[in-house]
Amino acid sequence: MIQDVTFEKTIFHPAPNRFEAGTGNIADAVGLATALDYVQKIGIGRIARYEHELLDYATSLFKQIPKVKLIGTAKDKASVMSFTIAGFSNEEVGKVLNDHGIAVRTAHHCAQPILRRLGYENSVRPSFAFYNTFAEIDLLADVVRKLACSKFVD
Repeated sequence: MIQDVTFEKTIFHPAPNRFEAGTGNIADAVGLATALDYVQKIGIGRIARYEHELLDYATSLFKQIPKVKLIGTAKDKASVMSFTIAGFSNEEVGKVLNDHGIAVRTAHHCAQPILRRLGYENSVRPSFAFYNTFAEIDLLADVVRKLACSKFVD
């Protein structure tokens, strides 16, 4: 950003370099390139299919759990699932899941207009990615089932 500094004056580089403080973010660029190589080796199509299989599997399990309401069940949606459990706040559900090592988001997910249109203020939202397993979804469903049926035992 600076060409020269003395006690008398500072000479800045012309734009855009004058707005670049410090060293460029080289590590993130290298990391991004490596991540893109990794995804290309697996195949974006294979990743998308697998994530959709995870979502379909989770949806089928959650439809069987009493008191669970799935929100947004479009056929070709992204591999995220939103739900609520009658009788529990979404924060309570999130805490129980967190206590079992399951990471979810609870809140309005920056989607308040659509949640309100569907009749909700917030929800619990697990997101499934290609590094998740069917066994992890089984655990998620098991914890939610125990909570919904008030048979929760640590």
